[in-house]
Amino acid sequence: MTTRIFLASTLYGAVTLAAGLDSGCFAGAPADRRLLLVANNAAAPETAVPLDRMPGFERLRPRFDAVLSWNEAIAPFHPGGWSPRPDDVPLWERYLRLLWGLGEGERVELVVESLQVAPALTLAQLFPDAPVDVYADGLMSYGPTRVKLDPLVGERVRRLLHLELVEGLRPLLLAEFGAVPEAIPAEAFRKVVDELTAEELAGGGLPEGGALLLGQYLSALGILSPAEEEALHLRMVRGAVARGHRRLVFKPHPVAPASWLQALEREAAALGAQLTVCDRPVLAEVLFRLRPALVVACFSTALFTADRFYGIPVARLGTEPLLDRLTPYQNSNRVPVTLADALLPDLETGETHDVDDLTGLVHAVGFAMRPQVRPDLRPAAERYLAAHLDTRTRRYFKRRRLTVLGLPGGVPGGLRVPRNALTRRLARRARRLRRALVRTP
Repeated sequence: MTTRIFLASTLYGAVTLAAGLDSGCFAGAPADRRLLLVANNAAAPETAVPLDRMPGFERLRPRFDAVLSWNEAIAPFHPGGWSPRPDDVPLWERYLRLLWGLGEGERVELVVESLQVAPALTLAQLFPDAPVDVYADGLMSYGPTRVKLDPLVGERVRRLLHLELVEGLRPLLLAEFGAVPEAIPAEAFRKVVDELTAEELAGGGLPEGGALLLGQYLSALGILSPAEEEALHLRMVRGAVARGHRRLVFKPHPVAPASWLQALEREAAALGAQLTVCDRPVLAEVLFRLRPALVVACFSTALFTADRFYGIPVARLGTEPLLDRLTPYQNSNRVPVTLADALLPDLETGETHDVDDLTGLVHAVGFAMRPQVRPDLRPAAERYLAAHLDTRTRRYFKRRRLTVLGLPGGVPGGLRVPRNALTRRLARRARRLRRALVRTP
């Protein structure tokens, strides 16, 4: 007997899984049971609505034989920060098999998101013999794996299921383990979203045909300050009105401050436009049924689903300064921001760019982000930088990073950071001594 456990922490993830099931992505090896394991990763899970209680989830529930709670299974630990001690793994596996009715000899298969971090990584560790399929979380699938995964986990990954948000671009995620990328059909994704739409939009009073503005709450990630993010949203309002839109819908991040909404409403009114706030926990894709004339965001995945799956005009705003602000360079948002900046038109200027070699650009950025994870990308990065690095493409790279890695575009003859651990420690000690001498009167 085979039980397949699907782990999801967001409604977007659950919709992606449902689309994969509906389109036959799991038909080649059907399971006897399908269990949906719901994880609530909010900072305070007790105050956040779990996935299985969100509007529209009941439409997805029949695809699974049972819905389980990861939070309840590991309480009082937090899903985002807990992992078992290696010696305790057999005990935890036995406990979970008893809790979920899995026989000792029953085969378990896992379908998880974001394998690099808990709770997906934790679940994979607790079932050490289970094969793993990973489904991608939006644009991040095109970037490299965030960490160097333990081969005992990575080598078990068979496939990477993803939405083809960028035509012809192959995901880098988990490719170092030979994970086979498999696209979930766009039509299947749209059909699942359509199932949710009627219930989630009922009684919402949202206008059709206007401009849809999407907030991402970047200040919570430490990328922007709250004041800078509020200013970015105000620029979205001004930019949309400048393009002739007088009906605006703003979908804020669920935990964004209410004060931002008041400022946006005042700005829209001053410009002669009407702004309506959608404060319900709905997917951005659900709002596409309002037939917006334009979708605006910074680098949201929804920009790409709007453009590619629904044929709605889109515009991005604020990506260029964000490329400079993302720290460290390895920040997992770097590839999503790069793709938005390179492929989508700017809201304020309407500027678009012809990308000569998108695959080469992503490979170069991916290698610069994670050279230890994808050393095989160095030749591709060198070729791209030697041929395409100019005033436009330099925004995607840091000169210091190129210098450290010895790539074209770095400081000629620049010192590379030593790769020997002892040499690094000595260099850090020398810097501390130098700073101490400078402070000494």
